[in-house]
Amino acid sequence: MVLSEKDKEMADSPFAIGQTASPKGRVLTEEELKTLHHDTILVSDFKQMKLETEAQKNWDLFYKRNATNFFKDRHWTTREFEELKACRKFESQKLVLLEAGCGVGNCIFPLLEEDLNVFFYACDFSPRAVEFVKQNPLYCPERCCAFQCDLTKDDLREHIPENSVDVITLIFVLSAIHPDKMRLALENISRVVKPGGLVLFRDYGLYDHAMLRFKAGNKLGDYFYVRQDGTRSYFFSKEFLAELVESAGFQSITNDYVLRETVNKKEGLCVPRVFLQSKFTKNCPSQTP
Repeated sequence: MVLSEKDKEMADSPFAIGQTASPKGRVLTEEELKTLHHDTILVSDFKQMKLETEAQKNWDLFYKRNATNFFKDRHWTTREFEELKACRKFESQKLVLLEAGCGVGNCIFPLLEEDLNVFFYACDFSPRAVEFVKQNPLYCPERCCAFQCDLTKDDLREHIPENSVDVITLIFVLSAIHPDKMRLALENISRVVKPGGLVLFRDYGLYDHAMLRFKAGNKLGDYFYVRQDGTRSYFFSKEFLAELVESAGFQSITNDYVLRETVNKKEGLCVPRVFLQSKFTKNCPSQTP
């Protein structure tokens, strides 16, 4: 399943009709429950191994097809994550940020324009996406360092000093990683964020419309699916994420579902979306068991 133009816009913007933060998530209809109950057949082990092996290639092909046209620039980030400004001790303090899974820079470049006192590290699984970042006219080595990285195995400290990053953004990234390897990615980023530093997380929530649109034959595991182009997506429960971040040495600050209802009056569509938005901090040494 590849997202339609409407889905792409909804997935990449937090503002829509009827947005609410919810600790419980979305209640399914009887028809939706029935569909999920009968979707029990998993993709074969052979194909799952192939998808894991070819994960980077599939994302590189995604960016080859879509270039910089798939997602819109995220001008909403500073409004949605106030900590990007609030975490400063004084107004002119320079912040060091890492965009983990930067894509083509939709988050980076609006922030570089809005805030002159930030330095961005940016990494992505796809070499092609990183090249698009470097080709952007706003890319400046004095303010931004982009590099290719597999968060599950490439040590970020090869590019970023240990304990040097103030804020890490992890936006629609962890869902593309196999659930068995998510902890590895979080442990990797924990090595470069400062003790007490923040991770700002937003991703697909359990029972989001995109999850319920998958047809039989696309299920890889519980809440984990493959799209037609070979890219994968996991749908998070707040409980799963809370346990995951704690196991990787972080402490949750906030962790809630964002429920939205996007209405297209022209086509008579009402689409329910569920995202999980969280903020967690790296434990200081005294907090580590």
